[in-house]
Amino acid sequence: MQVQDPSECNLKRIMKAILWQCLLLAILYPADPSVRQSDHHNEEPKVTYLHEQHPREEDSLAFCQHIIPSNTDFAFRFYRQATVQTPGKNIFFSPISVSAAFALLALGSRATTQAQLLEGLAFNLTNNREEEIHHGFHHLLLLLNRPDSQVELCMGNTLFMDKNLKPLKTFLKDIENFYMGKIISSNFQNSTEAKKEINDHIKNKTHGKINQILTDLDPNSLMVLINYIYFKAYWENPFNMKGTHKDYFYVNAKTLVEVKMMIRDSFYEIYSDNKLSCKVVKIPYKGNVSALFILPSEGKMKWLEDGLMKDTVPKWKKSLKRRRMEVHIPKVSISGTYDLKEMVMNLGVTDVFSDQADLSGITGKSNLKVSRVIHKALLNIHENGTEAAAVTGTEFAPHSVPPVIKFNRPFLLLIVDEYTQSILFMGKIVNPLKNE
Repeated sequence: MQVQDPSECNLKRIMKAILWQCLLLAILYPADPSVRQSDHHNEEPKVTYLHEQHPREEDSLAFCQHIIPSNTDFAFRFYRQATVQTPGKNIFFSPISVSAAFALLALGSRATTQAQLLEGLAFNLTNNREEEIHHGFHHLLLLLNRPDSQVELCMGNTLFMDKNLKPLKTFLKDIENFYMGKIISSNFQNSTEAKKEINDHIKNKTHGKINQILTDLDPNSLMVLINYIYFKAYWENPFNMKGTHKDYFYVNAKTLVEVKMMIRDSFYEIYSDNKLSCKVVKIPYKGNVSALFILPSEGKMKWLEDGLMKDTVPKWKKSLKRRRMEVHIPKVSISGTYDLKEMVMNLGVTDVFSDQADLSGITGKSNLKVSRVIHKALLNIHENGTEAAAVTGTEFAPHSVPPVIKFNRPFLLLIVDEYTQSILFMGKIVNPLKNE
C-alpha cells in the first residue's frame, strides 16, 4: 500500500465540513559551516529492518498500538509547550505530523542525539526498542493512508537535500519503507532557487492552501525536511446552514466578539468529566474519524490543560453516553505557525540543534545539525450540508426541548482516528475570529 499524493486523492465531494493542512519543516545545517564538499563513502552503519510489504490491517493495527500511547502523551506535552509559546492565543497543530517528522529524523541519528529525539517523543527506550518504534510508524502511516476510507487523508515526508550531499542507501531505503518518504536533490547554494522549489512543493501538496512556509533560507542550509498532512472530512450529519446565526463568543472577561454560530438539535455522545471540570461532545464524520469538542467549566481551562494525560481520551470515549442535545458551535477559520526548536528543546531534545548533533545515519558523517523546525497548520470548520441533508426530525420528539450546550467561550478540539485511536489534530479555540 502506498501513500496517496494529495493531488490524487478522491475529490468527488463538493462541500467540505472541515479542512486541515499541516506542515512540519526542519532545516539542517552543517555542524561546520565550511562543510560543502561531496560526502562520498561506502560504509553504512545501519541495517534496514525487514517488514511486510502488504500486511493485513489487523497486523498493522497490532504493530502501531506500540506507539499510540506515546504519541498521545507527546501530543499533550507539545500542547502545553504551545500554550507557553502563544499564551492567550488560538492553538492548532497536528501531533502525528510532528511525531512522524522527528521519528524520521531519529532514523538518521545516532547515540545521544537519537535517544533525545525518541525520548522527547515520549518513548520509554527501556520498554520501546527503536525498531519497534519505526515499525509502529510504518504501520500507522499505512492505516492512516488506507484508500478505502471515506475520509481524505494524505500524509507524507519529503527531504530536500543539497545536491553535493550523498545520502546512505540504507537511509534512503528506510525513509521510503518506514515513513513513505522521498528525497529531492536541490541546489542549496542558490538559496532563492531552493526556497522557491520548496515552497512550490508545499503549495502542490496542500492544494494551494499553504502557499509559503519558507520566507527565507540561510545559504548554509544543507537539508530541509517537510512533513505534510492533508485532511478533509464530512460531518456524518451536517449542520443546517439556515440555522447558522450571529451570536456572541466570550474570549475572556473583557472581550466579546460576534461570530457565526452553527446549531443542530440531534443525538450526540456526551460525557461530563467532573474530575477535569469539562464536558465532552463527540461529533462523527463520515468514515472512522470523530471530533471531540471539549468545553471546560468557566475558569477551569488551565485545570483541564494540566490534567490531560495519555489515558484521558480512552477514558472519555469509554464514558460517552448517547443523548439528545442542542449543540452550538462557532464557524472557525484559523491557522497556527510554530517555531518548534525552543518547544522541543524544553522537552529534552537539544543535541540535534547543536554541534554535538550526530546525524551520521543520513550521510555517514557527523557534519549536520538542525537549524530550524517550523510547523504550520490550517483549520476550517463549517456546516457542510444543504437544508435537506441536515433534516434529523425522526431522531427526536418534535415538541420537546432538549438541553443546550454552547461552545461560546474558549474550548479544546481533538480530531481522532477511531480505527487507530490516534490524535490527528489538536487545538484550542480562544477567538474564532483570529486567524493566527
